[in-house]
Amino acid sequence: MSKVRVCFLGTPEFAVTSLKALLEDEHFEVVGVVTQPDRPAGRKLQLTPSPVKMLAQAHGLKVLAPESLKSNPLILDEIASWGAEVGVVVAYGQILTQSFLDSFRFGCVNVHGSVLPRWRGAAPIQRAIEAGDVESGVTLQKMVKKLDAGDILGIRRVKITPEMNALELHDQLAVLGANLLKVELMDYVRGNLAPIPQDESQVTIAKKIEKQESLIDWNASAKAIDGKIRGFVYGPGTYTLLQGKKLKLHKATPVPGVATVDPGTVTSIHEDYFSVACGDGILKLYEVQPESRNRMLVQDFLKGHDLKVGDKLGV
Repeated sequence: MSKVRVCFLGTPEFAVTSLKALLEDEHFEVVGVVTQPDRPAGRKLQLTPSPVKMLAQAHGLKVLAPESLKSNPLILDEIASWGAEVGVVVAYGQILTQSFLDSFRFGCVNVHGSVLPRWRGAAPIQRAIEAGDVESGVTLQKMVKKLDAGDILGIRRVKITPEMNALELHDQLAVLGANLLKVELMDYVRGNLAPIPQDESQVTIAKKIEKQESLIDWNASAKAIDGKIRGFVYGPGTYTLLQGKKLKLHKATPVPGVATVDPGTVTSIHEDYFSVACGDGILKLYEVQPESRNRMLVQDFLKGHDLKVGDKLGV
């Protein structure tokens, strides 16, 4: 069987793993790559190509990076000239039109970082951790115009441990997503795999994370706050206020207990952690980041801060 000609659309590191897998697989030929335009990055805000663009250029692939696919017929004509049989979309970052999805012989498939129909939308990895899910996974779906609603071609699952953060889950799902392309995508193209419709009654939405969600509400449970800290490690992070200044929270452990003080109150201080009362339970903080400082262990933080039992966070 001749190689399957692929148009790859993706942008961040999550997509790089999938593109590498296709490039290494003798059954596929990546005929061109579409990614987001170069964006300012770093302290100097220098225009920086996406991780996918850097990999594609290193392999001498044709690369397009339009601000929008919708309003650029010249770009669409060039993509059509590549003669791709299937579009593979992995965290591309733009909404695609139905006419674009239909322009490939086998349509477009998408690697999505959840077990669909749970967590359709922009932030499935963060929301799964935040919600306290015990399982996550990655889904290969046949794309339709409606967000993440396409028929399922394959799923890989992974357990979420109580200590796992969103970056760790991200890395596992990236590898599993690449495996879906090597196995299920090929089965689908060969006609050996029938897509399965999603159960619309089980849909949940992983809405985009807003900046204001980063501020910790100590009235929430210790478990919920810990889930937010681990989930938002992938971005945008979490913080509280201490003596009027931002204190970012990086690593914590929730423990059961009933505090007799207001939520946000420091209840105990130890060599390597300090405890804070929550709406339900107590949160032990192990790694923090003071304003304008680097991330640090609490034992180092305590050397430079006169934190006392009874001090209040969040004010």
